Amino acid sequence: MKVIHTISSLKCTLNDERNSGKSIGLVPTMGALHAGHIALVERCVAENDICVVSIFVNPTQFNDKNDLLKYPRTLEADYELLKAAGCSIAFTPDVNEIYPEPDTRVFNFGSLEQVMEGAFRPGHFNGVAQIVSKLFDMVQPDKAYFGEKDFQQLAIICEMTKQLQLSTIIVPCPIVREEDGLAMSSRNTRLNISERESAAKISEILFKSRSFAGRTPIAELKQQIIQIIDEVPSLRTEYFEIVDGKTLQPLSDWKDSDYIVGCIAVFCGEVRLIDNINFTPKSPKGDLERL
Repeated sequence: MKVIHTISSLKCTLNDERNSGKSIGLVPTMGALHAGHIALVERCVAENDICVVSIFVNPTQFNDKNDLLKYPRTLEADYELLKAAGCSIAFTPDVNEIYPEPDTRVFNFGSLEQVMEGAFRPGHFNGVAQIVSKLFDMVQPDKAYFGEKDFQQLAIICEMTKQLQLSTIIVPCPIVREEDGLAMSSRNTRLNISERESAAKISEILFKSRSFAGRTPIAELKQQIIQIIDEVPSLRTEYFEIVDGKTLQPLSDWKDSDYIVGCIAVFCGEVRLIDNINFTPKSPKGDLERL
């Protein structure tokens, strides 16, 4: 595995590979890698001749400076995981390499960015679009791999790719979960023992809520889920929305869409966690009171 720190070296290396007819895949990350990231890397390795993994904690997508400072950084451990997964190139630039000058570009994603994460993290998706578009320009990947845990981000990146008329194929990859169901996240390492136990309740409650899809009014189910989660020690719901999986717009009736997703953000102590679940109208009956 090559470790590359500069854009010029990256482009030179990839041009040689591309000129020899090799396909190139990209997995953009902010490091602190876990099994969820490695699942993306392994798929990229399997589907491309060259797998590039970027590790860059992008400052323009953090609207909370403390969150940026506290974001875990484990570069040496990340290298070992990438080597074991078969990564070809680890691209680890510093901030000045990526932003020699401020990126003043402003993207417009319309209603996709006005709900959920976009509403609670102003400017976040503009920062995401800035860094991902830069990485796409540097790497020019045939395919790029993103986890479905960041469901709204995935929709934004697909829209950005369309707007910029890029040829890169966006490959969504399923959420990877811990044994107790918690969606894997670099932020999980910041949870203490009791918080970690509480955090597992998020996915447990979401899974059980599927039994109410199509038979409990959406507004009522949303209220129940929020109430149940907020009763768990250390948990506080920031939002829970049931949306159309394509437009991301909130739904008021199960009949309004054939692709329905529940998206949630929860604070566990000081750590903000997100998750989502695909609802289907026809599910076995369940009982939220048993959670």
